[in-house]
Amino acid sequence: MISSASLIAFAVVALGMVLTPGPNMIYLLTRSITQGRRAGVISLGGVALAFIVYMLSAALGVTALLITVPIAYKALQWAGAGYLLWMAWNAVKPGARSVLQPRTDLPVDGPRRLFAMGFLTNLLNPKAAVLYLSLLPQFIDPARGHVLAQGVVLGFVQIAISVTVNFCIVMAAGAVSAWFAGRPAWLRVQRWLMAGVLTGLAVRLAFERRPA
Repeated sequence: MISSASLIAFAVVALGMVLTPGPNMIYLLTRSITQGRRAGVISLGGVALAFIVYMLSAALGVTALLITVPIAYKALQWAGAGYLLWMAWNAVKPGARSVLQPRTDLPVDGPRRLFAMGFLTNLLNPKAAVLYLSLLPQFIDPARGHVLAQGVVLGFVQIAISVTVNFCIVMAAGAVSAWFAGRPAWLRVQRWLMAGVLTGLAVRLAFERRPA
């Protein structure tokens, strides 16, 4: 099976990726702050399921087909870019508030919708598919056994790290919100900074070339 050195190296890379702010982190923060930790945990379940879908698809070769078919890849690519732009607009539109600012006027979503939105947030990012195609093979050694089994093991390592880190974010969302509550100027800065980051990600994603 996979060597300990490869497993540790992959875990470090996976940790660095999950610590980089993105749509998943923003959505989980939003739900945890506005609807409580339980809602954040349910949403995290949807995010995790999307990772499992991508991981198993990559392991079975389905994702390879998605990447090699231009129309299929572009459709998912533009859908993801559009979703990022929608999130950016919601951050700065008139009357918008920071995701770190508690709100009581939002409709309370049920468990099914929370889970579905968490799943959709992660699934609409084709970068996840590219990640599993480009990253996992670098840590797989055919000489050490079944390639499919190695891919599944590495995939679950990445998912475990992502879920653990995001769970900590969900649990700490209230404390982060409380810090920003006493600093309204920082809330405004955070909203525009987040919108800028999301817009940049959307533009980069929309015009990113399909892997060769």
